[in-house]
Amino acid sequence: MEEKSMQVQITELNQKVDILLEYVNEQRLKTNQLEDLVSDLSIIGKDVYDTSVEELNNRMVKIDPDQVKNIGLRLLSNIDNIDKALELFESLSDLAKDVMPIVNEVIIDTTKKMNVLDEKGYFYFLKELGLIFDNVITHFSREEVHHLAENVVTILETVKTLTQPEMMNAVNNAVKVFGNLNTTDVPEYSVWKLMREINQPEMKKTIGFMITYMKSLSGNNLTVNK
Repeated sequence: MEEKSMQVQITELNQKVDILLEYVNEQRLKTNQLEDLVSDLSIIGKDVYDTSVEELNNRMVKIDPDQVKNIGLRLLSNIDNIDKALELFESLSDLAKDVMPIVNEVIIDTTKKMNVLDEKGYFYFLKELGLIFDNVITHFSREEVHHLAENVVTILETVKTLTQPEMMNAVNNAVKVFGNLNTTDVPEYSVWKLMREINQPEMKKTIGFMITYMKSLSGNNLTVNK
C-alpha cells in the first residue's frame, strides 16, 4: 500500500512538473515574441526617425529639442482641456447626426416648393420682369428718370384714381364698345341726320356729360395755375 501511495505521489508530482515546464515554455515563447516585436518596432522607429530627419534636412527645417519638450509638457498640462475639447467635438458630432435628418427634410421641402414655383412660372416671370426693368432703364435717359422720380407721387395718384372701380368699369365699357364697333363700315351722317341724332335723349345726356367734364377740367387747370 505504501509503495502504491508513493507511486501515486510521484505521478502527481511529475504531472505538476510537466505543467510547470509547459507554463515556463509558454512564457519563454511569449517573451521571445515580445522581444521580436520590440526589435521590429525599434527598427521601424529608427527608420521613421532617420527618414524624418532626412526629410527635415532636405526641407531646411530645424527643430529645437527644447521647443519639442515644451510642447509635450504643454500637451500634458492641458490634458483636461484636450479632454473637454474632445467631449465637445463628440457632442457636436452627435448633434450633427441628429440635425442632419431635419436638414435633409428642409432641403427636400425647399426643393419641392421651388419646383412648384417653377412649374407655376414664378421664375420665368421674374426673368421677364428683369428684362422689363432693363428695357426701361436703357430706353430712358438719366434726365428722364430724374423727372420720373420727381413726379412719381403724381403718377401713383393718377394710377390710384384710374384703378378705382368706377374708372375701371368706365374704361372697360369704353374698350368693349370700341371693340364691337365696325370701323371698316362706318355710316355717313348728313347735317340734318346729325341734328336728329343730337335731339335723341342719349346724345343729349352724352353731350351734357362732355360739357360738364370740360368745365370741371378747365376749373381744375385754373386752380392749379393759380
